Amino acid sequence: MMQLMLVSAETPEEDGLIRAAAAGDRPAFGELYLRYARMVHAILLARVPPGDAEDLVQDVFIAAMRQLRGLRTAAAFRGWLAAIARNRAIDYFRAARESVPLDDALEREHAARGADTEARDALDLIRTLPEAYRETLVMRLVEGMTGPEIARRTGLTPESVRVNLCRGMKMLRGLLGDREKK
Repeated sequence: MMQLMLVSAETPEEDGLIRAAAAGDRPAFGELYLRYARMVHAILLARVPPGDAEDLVQDVFIAAMRQLRGLRTAAAFRGWLAAIARNRAIDYFRAARESVPLDDALEREHAARGADTEARDALDLIRTLPEAYRETLVMRLVEGMTGPEIARRTGLTPESVRVNLCRGMKMLRGLLGDREKK
C-alpha cells in the first residue's frame, strides 16, 4: 500500500482530511466532498448537459474514493480531483456516442430546452469559451463561488482567477452582443 506523503496542500486541516480520507475515514472524505463538490460540478457543467452533471459529480467522487490511496501527495488532491472530473466528462461523451439512440438524445435535448431556455443558452455560450475561462465562469456564475474561493479550490492564484473571470466575461459579453445583433 502506497503512503500519502504530506506536501502542503492548502491548510494543515485540509492536509489532515486528505490523509484521513486516504486511510479510509469516511467522514473525512465526506468533508472533502462538501468542500469540493461545487468545483467538480462546475467543471462538469462546463462540459456536459446540466441534467447529467449532478449524477457525474457522484461518479467523480466514487472514483476518487476508490483511487485516493494511490494519490502520492496531499498537495496534488485538487488537481487530481479536477482531472478525474474532466476525464469523466470525456468518458460521458464517449459512452453517449456508443449507446444513446438518436431519438432519446433528441428527446432529452428538447425537454432540456423547455426549462429555463435563457440560462441554458447562456451556458451553451460559456461552453464555447476556452477551458480556463469556461470553468472559472461556471464556478462563479453558476456555483456562486467567490474569486478567493475559486482560487483556493482550484489552486490558481487569486490574480489568475481575476484575469480569467475578467477575460471570460468580456468574451461572453461579446458573444451575447453578437447574438443580439442577429
